[in-house]
Amino acid sequence: MADITASMVKELRDLTGLGMMECKKALTETGGDMKAAEDLLRIKSGAKASKAAGRIAAEGMVGAYIATDGRSGALVEVNCETDFVARNEDFINFARNLAQLVTTQNLTDTDALAAATLANGENVEEFRKALVMKLGENISVRRCVRYATQGRLASYLHGSRIGVMIDYTGGDETLGKDLAMHIAASKPLCVSGEQVAPDLLARERLIYTAQAAESGKPADIVAKMVAGRVAKYLAEVTLLGQPFVKDPEQTVEKLLAAKSAKVSGFTMFVVGEGIEKKSCDFAAEVMAQVNQAK
Repeated sequence: MADITASMVKELRDLTGLGMMECKKALTETGGDMKAAEDLLRIKSGAKASKAAGRIAAEGMVGAYIATDGRSGALVEVNCETDFVARNEDFINFARNLAQLVTTQNLTDTDALAAATLANGENVEEFRKALVMKLGENISVRRCVRYATQGRLASYLHGSRIGVMIDYTGGDETLGKDLAMHIAASKPLCVSGEQVAPDLLARERLIYTAQAAESGKPADIVAKMVAGRVAKYLAEVTLLGQPFVKDPEQTVEKLLAAKSAKVSGFTMFVVGEGIEKKSCDFAAEVMAQVNQAK
């Protein structure tokens, strides 16, 4: 059996980014064959990715990219398990590269993205699995959206956890940035009242009607109370109805009118939104891992 030297272990670690013990074990299993050891670790990375896939990944980041012509762009949410990995440079670059890939290759969903090829020639899914092996956490590409417009695009990232892309016409780049920032802060559901889901609006109306009925006022007064509350609700959840964050004295609708601008649509991704996070007893988890190792 070939001697496994420290320099061999270091070389394999540099090639794969994996831990010293994993690299030493792979070299031992392959009799010191560096290429075979690297291939073995790549094979095992798929198995490790499969085991990690069951763990909740509710941390991560949003990657954004807009082409130089300003008319095509994308948002991508990539998840991991801890904030520590979300700050890892390899993880950050992966998310950013995916946003660019969605834009330039006109990809419309995560399945197409997984099958695509990165600029370095690697398959996205295989690269993801290798990243799982390297960083030791489940990593998933949760969602993506691509924009192509005859108008212009603007994006805003609040840190890396909230990403907004907005499609608009008129105005200037500053207006686009301001609107994207406003959306990140005020979180409207849609652009205008006509776009609010009918079932959502019907539910709110039923609630307001029941509340107003308890006042004991005449039916015509109750109807006016309900109409007023519905109008207030629509102003709160629509972009056009909200007070502009940088000037609350005017609504976004009035701001757009003053700039001869129009918003066609927007998307906001919030990292982990809608993902149920498990609470855990850290001490118990550590002890369970210790007992497993015995």
